[in-house]
Amino acid sequence: MQDYEASISFLGTWGRFQMKVFFLLCVTCLPAGYNILSVIFLLATPPHQCYIPAHRNLSQDWMQASIPLQVAGQLERSSCSRYELDLVQNLSELGIRPNLGVMLSSLKQEECKDGWIYSTEHYESTVVTEVLLLTSWLNYIVACEFGRKPVLFGAIATLSIFSLALKFAQSWAVFAVLFFMVGMGQLTSYIVLFVLGSEILAGSSRVLYASMCLPFMYVFGMMLLPATAYLLRNWKHLSLLMALPGLASLPLWWLIPESPRWLVSKGRLQEAERLLRSAALENGVEAPPVIFLSANVRTLNFLDLLKAKSIRSVTLILWFLWLSTHVTYSGLSFNMSTLYGNPFLNYFLLSAVELPAYTVSWLSACRLSRRLSFISFSLLGALALFLIQLTLFPLPPGHPALTLFLVLLGKFGVLVGTGILYMFTGELSPTVIRNTVMSSCAMLSRVGSSISPYLLQLAVFYEFLPWMLVGSLSLVSVVLCFFLPETFREPLPDTIDQMQPLGMHSPATLLGTPVQLCVNANI
Repeated sequence: MQDYEASISFLGTWGRFQMKVFFLLCVTCLPAGYNILSVIFLLATPPHQCYIPAHRNLSQDWMQASIPLQVAGQLERSSCSRYELDLVQNLSELGIRPNLGVMLSSLKQEECKDGWIYSTEHYESTVVTEVLLLTSWLNYIVACEFGRKPVLFGAIATLSIFSLALKFAQSWAVFAVLFFMVGMGQLTSYIVLFVLGSEILAGSSRVLYASMCLPFMYVFGMMLLPATAYLLRNWKHLSLLMALPGLASLPLWWLIPESPRWLVSKGRLQEAERLLRSAALENGVEAPPVIFLSANVRTLNFLDLLKAKSIRSVTLILWFLWLSTHVTYSGLSFNMSTLYGNPFLNYFLLSAVELPAYTVSWLSACRLSRRLSFISFSLLGALALFLIQLTLFPLPPGHPALTLFLVLLGKFGVLVGTGILYMFTGELSPTVIRNTVMSSCAMLSRVGSSISPYLLQLAVFYEFLPWMLVGSLSLVSVVLCFFLPETFREPLPDTIDQMQPLGMHSPATLLGTPVQLCVNANI
């Protein structure tokens, strides 16, 4: 395959065409960000306690005393048991007062046989209160075979349609299936947006798009969610609103182009040239008579990631990096549930910290090597995670600000590392199989998020064991990163043959090429 970037150099890197694509793709990212953590509000479990039926006619004293007190960081009513109600009713009818005529600690307890009553301080209703009552993989195939654009808008449509359908879920099984489809649409849309923008844009505009502006719009969507959840307080209304950004994005189909780089990789040269000539008219430049001479088309699939030695080694290392990074991220996410205060404000702060994180990710992408950036910030996130555990065993009620600061610091480090990892993965992967690599890595990231809760359960054997394992994963990731070739300021590979060889690299090479301004960067 001829040098793609040399063939389209006549187009420039920042004209009207690139500006239009840059803006439209960023706007299209809004639905993915808006829906990513909606489960926090849809499945929120408000403070609750056993329901005491009114027909029991308990005295006011016994109504207040029928729920046992427990200590969990602070004194609060039990959420899963009550004193045996028949006995409490008899004591109430006899006029015996709690802790005067009888000691509460001597009474037997029972489960919540009549259900629960939920606090409405923060939520009017959630799936837990109404339905539960306390009881990416296809992306890689279709995006590489049918193009980036059809998969992008198919994913957005899936996200919107199944968000609407959530409102009608009457059981946990139905809700889980529908939300799985929402999640698949959300993940697919973001991955394809990243790949599509990386393949259309070039030079400094590609760095700016992939490392800062696309994540910024994603975070903006995340920050909109707690505001709407705070105003609505009802999960059914929220699920309806979750569909609106995606539905509003569907008309952009007629404005966003297909990736010409993907078209060339599939041998569809006439379509690619027609698209690039149209872009040249928008930019006011003249295209050469012949843009592409020929293309050697080779059909690749997921198994090709493991066939060739060069890409197999890179793929296995990337899979491990994505898995371990998201295990760490999920470890931080589970600690978010221990934060005190308003859940809407906490969520907003934990979303807002992503803005400086992605700004630093962009600056690092402009000035530092990919390996140095990933290693440094991954270690920062792992260190914060370890320090959080020192403040949470046992959880100190008097230091919520310290815990919040460490959570924000940890999330900052992990997010900068994740932003760099996105770019690193895209730059290491050849065009013919880039979306497959990105999608398989995204799948492994979800595996990491899924196993994180089970790692936390290892605390029953030793309270610090989960965090020792997570820290060990981060250290192994750092070591493996040394073996990956540096991609800083290197052209994107189009074929497997153009990939850089794998090998151990000296720490002195982590700095990459000499520092230059980002506007002159050309990755």
